[in-house]
Amino acid sequence: MENHEDRYDADLIILGAGPAGLSAAQYGARANLRVLVLEQMAPGGQVLNIDVLENYPGNVARGDTPPRSGFEFSADLHRQAEGFGARFIMEGAQGIVREGELFAVTLGGGKILRSPALILATGAFRRRLEIPGEAELFGRGVSYCATCDGPFFKDKRILVVGGGDSACDEAQYLSRLTGRVIMVHRKGMFRAQRSLADRILANPRITVLFNTRVLAIKGEAAVRSVILEGPEGSREEPADAVFIFAGSIPQTSLTANLGVQVDEAGYVLTDQTMASSVPGLFAAGDVRSSPFRQVVVAAGEGAVAAHCAAAYIDKCRGLRYQ
Repeated sequence: MENHEDRYDADLIILGAGPAGLSAAQYGARANLRVLVLEQMAPGGQVLNIDVLENYPGNVARGDTPPRSGFEFSADLHRQAEGFGARFIMEGAQGIVREGELFAVTLGGGKILRSPALILATGAFRRRLEIPGEAELFGRGVSYCATCDGPFFKDKRILVVGGGDSACDEAQYLSRLTGRVIMVHRKGMFRAQRSLADRILANPRITVLFNTRVLAIKGEAAVRSVILEGPEGSREEPADAVFIFAGSIPQTSLTANLGVQVDEAGYVLTDQTMASSVPGLFAAGDVRSSPFRQVVVAAGEGAVAAHCAAAYIDKCRGLRYQ
């Protein structure tokens, strides 16, 4: 039998180490594949920003011990994947091209890694409001991560922008740090899950302003106020921090030159096996077109992607199940 290890560096390369990528790494390694995971930040992805991961099945409070945090959950997934044999490189890919039946992934310094199958689990990044003061005051009161920066603004005036799951989850966390949280949403109702939305509306430490937009963020050395536009016109509202959760943009730039099909919002289209329109390229997690983006969904998609990638690799090697 041909020694495949002489032809490429890994059976399966996974781009991204969020819940989808880490789950794929575990299942791929357990299927006896040589798995290599590339991650430019830290294992966990956006889950690292979740203070209490209360809606993951089985992650429950035990006595006085609360459910695991997103950081703890991610660390467990990372250790588990490594325990099964997955290898990790803490570096992001610079580009991807197709070389016959293989994918060639370029790293910094020109190093190239090759594999017959690839799982795109790069997730999505925070959408910016693109308003005056946002970029200028980033890191000086403007933030996209409540658990990262919230403690700096204990008992301060905090504005939260957004109306989805992330916005509600982060606003709830921030309300434990201060009783002066204002939540601004441009629509007339939240688009978050009903349980999260109801919790926000019932929280006396959070004031919700629907049908309201942020026009500008003001301040010099730090955030001092925001300009809001609502049903009664525009006004200036004092604020010490602005946390923005206005949706996400899928990170698909690495595969754009491969001709992968995406939906109208740019998310990768796949079939039920997580296979994209490009043979050998699978997608899982927040980068994939899906009606519901949650940690449990991403983990499940990662497992499916790895399982089906293993079947694809066997097919490429001429193996058949009887």
